[in-house]
Amino acid sequence: MYTQINYSVPILSIGLGHIITHMEEKACRRRRMRRAKNWFVKMLQLHYIVIANFQMYIVINIFGIALLYLSIFFTGADLKPAFRLSRPSINMLVQMLLREKQHSWNSKIEVPVTIYCLACGASYRVTADIFSMPVATVCRIVHSVIEEMMTILHRVIHFPKAEEMEEVGAGFARLAGNEAFRCTAGAIDGCHIRILPPGEPHKRSYINRKLFPSIVLQGICDSRSTFLDVYIGNSGSVHDARVLRRSSMYKQALYPPAGFFLLGDGGYPSLQHPLAIMTPYPCPDVGDPQVEESFNRHHAKARIIIERTFGILKTRWRSIFLRALDIQPLFAPKVVGACCILHNICVATNDVHQEEGQEEAQPGLEAETEGTEFSFYGQASQIVTGIALPFQWLPSPSLPP
Repeated sequence: MYTQINYSVPILSIGLGHIITHMEEKACRRRRMRRAKNWFVKMLQLHYIVIANFQMYIVINIFGIALLYLSIFFTGADLKPAFRLSRPSINMLVQMLLREKQHSWNSKIEVPVTIYCLACGASYRVTADIFSMPVATVCRIVHSVIEEMMTILHRVIHFPKAEEMEEVGAGFARLAGNEAFRCTAGAIDGCHIRILPPGEPHKRSYINRKLFPSIVLQGICDSRSTFLDVYIGNSGSVHDARVLRRSSMYKQALYPPAGFFLLGDGGYPSLQHPLAIMTPYPCPDVGDPQVEESFNRHHAKARIIIERTFGILKTRWRSIFLRALDIQPLFAPKVVGACCILHNICVATNDVHQEEGQEEAQPGLEAETEGTEFSFYGQASQIVTGIALPFQWLPSPSLPP
């Protein structure tokens, strides 16, 4: 008796095996094509980078840096979306840092990494993923570049020369709409920068009157929104007048020169020595209301430039300034200083950010007065009156633009 053999199972198995083998071959071909395409794209990007600078080829092969953002940086692509700076601004920074380094080509990798970290407010881990670097390497690069930028701070942020004072005064006279402000050397104000609360026992000293932890940026600018001096790092609980007295500019009477004065709000005292500061009348109804109100109006039109400068700074680097800095309080002043350096470089290269122009005034913080520190009346009132009255604070024709 013959046994019937069922051939359907082996045939089905063989057919299924052929199908699986065919699918695996197709998947393998797709993987090879994808790898070839990625290799071609990377070689094309690398070709442009090598054309821009041969040393980049060595750096990329040693460190394995992702090419996306570096290809944007080293080719002719627009840098604004990724780095919030124009190419001339970044090139100026690179050239300034090159003269400070023994191995010049390092800056051409470190600068874009640092600028990206500042522009996006990204953590070290996110920046490391973007550039395919170890987190420790990104941390070292950012700290190194910012420390290096602080060494060139006084080359970028500095007081004008004696022969430039006339031009500075003319700029403030145009802002104020009155020739009497031709002796203005700058506008001064303080700005609070949010930070994460430090640990005890220093936590309370960083809490400002708005009840959030901050450090104070004291800035002086000219009529073009260029920083002339910055003093950064006092805790948020310190009043503007005390910050001023702690600054080297005040202690050493560095600025303004004789015959010129700074414009400050009501948070500052009216001074003649060791430096001249002119503040508005707090109560125009006490003396001659017409003269004092006219003085305050022209004063405000000129002084507002410092608040506008802070607004431009915060808008460009909003990822840094519009949320708490997630860094050590001792390193935060250096990050703020680096942003101020970049701000001045942008002004020098006419690099205006499209979202700028929004003023970031903090009315409760900048305009507060502290009665225990000083009183406007008495000697301070006489100082302002002595400065203001000889200028004949009467309505004057607007200056030509």
